[in-house]
Order: sequence, then structure tokens, then C-alpha cells
Amino acid sequence: MRFIFVHGTGVRRERFDDLFRWVRERLAEHFQDADVEPCYWGETFGTTLAAGGASVPGIANTRGAFNPEEADTAEWLLLLIDPFCELRVLTKLGTDDDGLRMPGVQSAGETVADNLRKLPRDLQRRSDGTDELSRLLSDAGLVDGYNDALDVVTGSDEFRDACVAAQDDASAAELVTVTSRAIVALLLAGAGDMVLCTGDERDRIVDLLSSRMGGTARGPVIRAAAVLLKLGLRLTPQSVLDRGRGEFTSDRASAVGDILRYQARGGPLRDHLAQLIGQSPEPPVVIGHSLGGIALVDALALAAVRQQPLSVRLLVTVGSQAPFLHELGALAGLPPGAILPPGFPDWLNIYDRKDLLSYLAEPVFPGDPRVTDHEVHSRQPFPVSHSAYWKLDPVYDRISEALQ
Repeated sequence: MRFIFVHGTGVRRERFDDLFRWVRERLAEHFQDADVEPCYWGETFGTTLAAGGASVPGIANTRGAFNPEEADTAEWLLLLIDPFCELRVLTKLGTDDDGLRMPGVQSAGETVADNLRKLPRDLQRRSDGTDELSRLLSDAGLVDGYNDALDVVTGSDEFRDACVAAQDDASAAELVTVTSRAIVALLLAGAGDMVLCTGDERDRIVDLLSSRMGGTARGPVIRAAAVLLKLGLRLTPQSVLDRGRGEFTSDRASAVGDILRYQARGGPLRDHLAQLIGQSPEPPVVIGHSLGGIALVDALALAAVRQQPLSVRLLVTVGSQAPFLHELGALAGLPPGAILPPGFPDWLNIYDRKDLLSYLAEPVFPGDPRVTDHEVHSRQPFPVSHSAYWKLDPVYDRISEALQ
């Protein structure tokens, strides 16, 4: 079975190679005869900042409402903004040190600090699969920052203060888990949207780190999390973008620039996709992520409107903005408010509510039996949620179901 994978905005060669490797391997697991063709367009049809970001003004600070039911995501959003926040809260909640210690006996907090310092630092970039922690960090693209994250946490005032405050086994157990979460938050925050990590993988990394520091899986974080939860629920992912506006706009300009360039000059990319589909030896399954999904919808719609429909077995858009752009009247392939033309293929649209760049298609094309939405849950806050799709089994399961 033939597949064509079209990447999204801001992706360049190294990033694409990682994404394509994951998609190809996972499709091969679900389809024994899968023949997956890459469509890398970032270098040819993408963009760069001509003036080096000279147009970027200052940093804006805005806040908005957050859904109070999303506790898990809210906690990790707060940790991505400030990886040490739980350690500081734990220090404030800790018991006072009365100075009465047995000579030569480590306190509970000192034992945790000693265990953190003893964690092995020789993780390989590409795990051979024998060590679960190494494999998970490598698969998620986090292994390069592992040693630095350990050093940053070990040397931080927040960790030292929390160790001093932990004077009993219960406090030490919570300290182990909170420390592990701080390490993982540093890794995720440092990698940004370059990481490929689901919520389950994130939690498993925390569990493994905790166990290696003498804790247990799913250790307690009740006190610190309870204090911070209300604050986390008040935050919106917009605050993350505002906080790093300069970096977001200049250093990662391709993510925004690719979209703007496509809107202004998307014809060459659409022609490239049409040619790629037309040259396929059999009707392919075309899979488009983010802007790749927009370009596919446009190319297929334009071909159908011209009564020269492209032969496609199934269109799959993942974390895509195509339905939203059609609501705005901004799709090149469809006039504002138009229905999908005859000859347009069956369309499976996969989205995650935590991904602020994913949208629903069914309500935009009501009653069209060709259009199906499917929700998945990465359990990751934005922007990590925008890339986590490719490691979620339900994504590939739903594609398989649609093709049966």
C-alpha cells in the first residue's frame, strides 16, 4: 500500500528525517506492505527571515482563561514555564529543621540529594534498547539534554532548599517525585516543539528517574501539586508564546513564515504535491501534518474543481488548520463557504484538543459522508501536543480502520 507523508510548517531536513522515520516505522507495523514516500518541501518551498528578525518588537504579556477540568495538562504547562515551581512549593511546605540530628546520619533530604548525584551520566544518543530510560529519552529526542538537566537541578538553590526541608520519609518520597518532574520539565522545555513525546512516555520517564533515586513509581506529589494547580489552571498556552516572542518570531521564524509564504505563494507547493500524487503507481494514502494538510486539501480540491481529480485512496490530515482556514475563506482550493467538489477523496481529520493548531472538519462540511473527524489524546500541553501524534497508536489504528 502506497503512502505519501507531507510535513508541516517550520520543519527542516534534520527534523523531517526524525518525523519520517517514526511515521514510516509505525505505518509498517500496521501495514505489512506499506510503501511510504517522503515529501520534504521545507527547503524548497519554505522561508527564512530576510532581515534577520529586525521587525520583531518587544514581548507581550497577556493571560486568558483555561479550562478548569484539565488538571494534568495545567500542571505540566506550569512546569514547562517554570520547572522548579514544585520544588519551591515543597520547600515552603516542608517541616522546619530543628537542628537535632544524630551525628553522622544523613537526613532524608540529604539521601535524595546523594542519590541524584549518583545517577549514571553515560546514556547513549541512540539507545541499543537494553535500558528503558535511555531508549525513551532517545526516542523522544531528549537524550542530548539529559546530563545538563541533571546538573542544573543538582546545583539549583531550589533543590538544595527542598532537601533541607525534607526531614522524614514521606517528605523525601514526595521530593524524589517532584525532582524527577523538574528534570523532565527541563528536558521538555529545552527541546520545545522539537520533542516527540506523549504524556504516557513523559510519565514513564518520571517513574524511571524516581525509582533510580530510591522512590517508587507514581510517587506522591499531592501537596505541591495541590498548591500549584489553581495557578496552572489560570494559565493559557498563549502565555508561553508571549514569554518567548523574540525567540519564537526570529529563531523559529520558519514556523510562521512557511504559513504566510504558502498563503501568498502556495502554487508551487500545490503543483509539487499534484505531481507527486500523479506519479504514484497506485492511488496513495496522503498524510499531511499541519500546513502539509492544508496544502493537500487545496491541491485535491483545485484538481477536483478543474474536473481533473487526483486519484487518492484516502486523505489524512493531522493537527491541521484546513477547516479553520475554510471558515475564514482563506483556502486557495475552495471559495468561501463552498462544499467539497465531486472527485474529492474520503477525508480523515485527526485532532487533539490540547493542540491549538488542530481543528474540526465535520462541522465545516456538514452532512458530507466523505469527511470524518477523530480525536486523540497525547496528554501533552501545547506546543508539544502538536508533534505528539506520530507516537500515538490510535492515530495509526484509525487510519487502518478507515482503509478497511
